[in-house]
Formats: sequence, structure tokens, C-alpha cells
Amino acid sequence: MGERNNIAAIKKGITSNIREIGLVLVILIISVFVQLRSQGHFLTPENINNIFVETAVLAILSVGMMMVIITRGIDLSIGATMALSGMAGTTFLKSHIDTNPLIIILIAVAVGAICGVLIGFLVARLRIPPIIATLGMMNVYRGLTYLVSNGSWVLQKDMSVNFMAIATNRFLGINNLIWVAITIYVIAYIFLNYIKTGRKIYAVGNSPESAKVSGINNERILTLVYTIMGAIAGLAGILYVCKYAVAQGETASGYEMSVIAACVLGGVSISGGTGKVQGVLLGAILFGILNNAMPLIHISAFWQEAIRGLIILISVILNAVIQRNVQKKALQRRV
Repeated sequence: MGERNNIAAIKKGITSNIREIGLVLVILIISVFVQLRSQGHFLTPENINNIFVETAVLAILSVGMMMVIITRGIDLSIGATMALSGMAGTTFLKSHIDTNPLIIILIAVAVGAICGVLIGFLVARLRIPPIIATLGMMNVYRGLTYLVSNGSWVLQKDMSVNFMAIATNRFLGINNLIWVAITIYVIAYIFLNYIKTGRKIYAVGNSPESAKVSGINNERILTLVYTIMGAIAGLAGILYVCKYAVAQGETASGYEMSVIAACVLGGVSISGGTGKVQGVLLGAILFGILNNAMPLIHISAFWQEAIRGLIILISVILNAVIQRNVQKKALQRRV
């Protein structure tokens, strides 16, 4: 049995590597095509930097969503969590303008983590389906955002120069947002691949029943995953507000769909148990390239949504076909 599991794991790894190589090729092909169509305006240092800066928040969120999807869950509340966290942090900043930006970030992360804990309680302890729990809490968090702000916006004039510098300053020539994304990905890679708790997330996603039998506390893992997602959404929320210099009730509305799309493009299986940090990063970059490239080559806004949807659908189909083939070969080997 152990040998069969090892063989299955090796095949799974090979399949994942093939998918990631395919993503790299797709990114290269699209980049060359757009470069030619845009008369050389796409692959310029300035535009490449813009792509990564614009994709940074999406990429950060995709790491948290990947963990949620690996456990066979979904989180539709992250846009609302971003709005609430960003509003809480900047509302405090508005009243205490000289506050250290790191404290504002910690406030936003704490608010996001609390939001995640509540969802984790609903999903793990009360056994409410993730899509229902997060959809309900999405509306709760949006409502709380309006209560915190009293229906008003926090504008650039209400934010300190030091706070705004988080999204505009550079270190070694690279925007701070990109450095934050890199840090999150390094931590996530180490956590999921080398830390025992991270490996348990995959175990719960692969088979909750087997995980429970082997001594894993499924409820604790699910609560942890949604708490991490909430904390990451809180961080992303304050970075999003800082980047666009405005906090309001509809901040990041619908953003969760883009995050889920980036995960799917990155090879995260919606049936759980499968997903790699490097794949999600490539998925986020691909999504960012599409968002940047389509306006550049003058594709209509109406067609842009259709093209994104088609690419996501094709990605889901390919993932399903690949997984089905892997499972079929595994069964044939057992027979």
C-alpha cells in the first residue's frame, strides 16, 4: 500500500510539473503575441513592472484561497473582508494620522483574522457548507464596513504620507507590494511543503475520513485555513486601499472571482487535495498579463470578460481531464 501511494504521489507530482510548464509556455506565447500586436509596447520594463504591481494583491490572496480550495472549500467573503479590514485600518489612521503604518497593517490583519475565525467556526464546528457560510458572512462584513465608516469614504487626504509610501516606495528598485507578495509566497511554500501542519492541509483535502482516522484534527485544520485566509485578506485589503488611496464600502467588490480564477488557472483542483504555490503564482501572473494585455491591443471590454471566462473554463476542463487520466492509470496499476 505504501509503495502504491508513493507511485501515485510521484505521478501527481509529474502531472503538476507538466501543468506548470504548460502555464509558462502559455505566458510566453501570449506575451510574444501581445508584444507583436502592440508594436513593442507590452514587454517594456515599465509595463512589466506595472503588471507585477497590479498583480501583487491578487497573487497574495491566491495563496490563501489555494489553501481553502485544497481543503475542498471556497471563500466568497474575501472581497468583503478586504473592505472591512481596509476600512478599519484607515478609519483608525484618519483619527490618529501619526500612527506608524505597521500598526495600521496589524489592525487590518487582526480584523481579517477575526473574520476568518468566524467563518472557520461556521464551517468546521457547525458543519455549514463553505459556499453558504462565506456567502452569508460576505453580506455581514459588507454591512459592518458601512457601519465602521458611517457610510463615508476615507480619501487620500485622510491618509499619511508614510502610509501611502507602502504602495509607492521601492526597495532595490522593486515596488514594496511585489516584495510583500514574494515574502508571502516564500512563507507559504515552506509552510505547505516542510511544516507538518501544512502537509495536514493536503491530507484533509485528499480524504477527510482518512485524515481523521490517522489522527488529524480536521476541525482544527479547517479553522486554521480560514483564519489564514482571513488574515491574508486583511493584509491584502489594507494594501489595496493604500494602493488606490481610497477606502469605501464597495472596495474589492467581486474580487473573489478573480482570485478563484487565478487558483484554477494555477492548477488548484476544485475537488480538493491538489495545488502548488508555484502553480498559483503562475496562474496569478497569467491572469495579470491578460488584464494588462487585452486593453493594450484594444480588445473591447465586453469581449475581455468573455475571453477571461473562456480561458478559465478551458483550464478547468484540462485539469479535470488530467486528474481523470491520473486516477484511471492508478486504478489500472492496482488491478
